[in-house]
Amino acid sequence: MSKRTGTDRRDRGQVAIEYMGFIPLLLLVGLLAIQLGVAAYTANQAGTGARAAARTASHQVPPLPPELAGREAMSDWLSDELDDAQFTPSYGIDEVTYTARVKIPSVVPGLTWGYAERSATFPRE
Repeated sequence: MSKRTGTDRRDRGQVAIEYMGFIPLLLLVGLLAIQLGVAAYTANQAGTGARAAARTASHQVPPLPPELAGREAMSDWLSDELDDAQFTPSYGIDEVTYTARVKIPSVVPGLTWGYAERSATFPRE
């Protein structure tokens, strides 16, 4: 059985200090991973909204406005505000294209991450 010395106790204190210094880095990496997931989800929802808007606009008599169809196809928390999701149509002779531009929500308040933009094209009926 070995006796503990004063240096063992000091080493344990040093490890605790190093651990406390490492926690902010771990939190930052975790927040960035969550932000990456939110950005990917936003891009997916922008594609869903663009497809729904283009599909609706491709009908001769659309059942509802294409932009409304695009917003309803997306998650509410991404498309509630008019500035958060914008839809731009482009009509061709035999096709219609809608582009959805959706603001990427930020996990950290005060930071902006830009927009996710996706387009979809459907033939006109």
